[in-house]
Amino acid sequence: MTMKLKLGWKKITAAALVLTLMSGGTLLFADSIQDRIRVWMNGQELKDGAYLIDNKIYVPVRDISGATNWNKSSGTLRIVKPNVHIFLFKGDTAFGNVNRGKLKFNVFSQVDTLHDDVEAVKVAIEDPGGSIKDIQSQSNIQGKDNFWFRTYDFTYDFDTVGKYSVGFYIKTSAGSGFEKVAEKVITVLK
Repeated sequence: MTMKLKLGWKKITAAALVLTLMSGGTLLFADSIQDRIRVWMNGQELKDGAYLIDNKIYVPVRDISGATNWNKSSGTLRIVKPNVHIFLFKGDTAFGNVNRGKLKFNVFSQVDTLHDDVEAVKVAIEDPGGSIKDIQSQSNIQGKDNFWFRTYDFTYDFDTVGKYSVGFYIKTSAGSGFEKVAEKVITVLK
């Protein structure tokens, strides 16, 4: 009876040791997912940061300035990030910095390497306080991988000193919203 009891304790001790090691491994894995990393992109810290998992850094897709389209049924994520150059024109003169006050201008966007069909594009301006005003949009972009999009003349009141962002946005599908894929910064001087 004593021998059976000793064998029982050995089995219980071995099982407890295995469970401890397994839970420790799980804790180590859980800890590795918890490793958050601060990420800076173009001089600004990304809101959600990144995660270190198995010595690989994972950054949320929404933070890379591309339009995304998630298809849950097929398990695929489509990222749309064409090459976009934005030029600002006051009449025939290009500009970047302006003085405070109203200004009539238009935005010329050169888009290439758009390898996916998109529902629409738009150009909008964001003031230093975060308020966004649409300038112009266009639908029916399917099949265009290289195109130009020039807005009509638009009058805007640069009433605050600071940095304004003229953004180029893409809407990937009818049910999605617009997402910024490129921007040009205007600095408003005194």
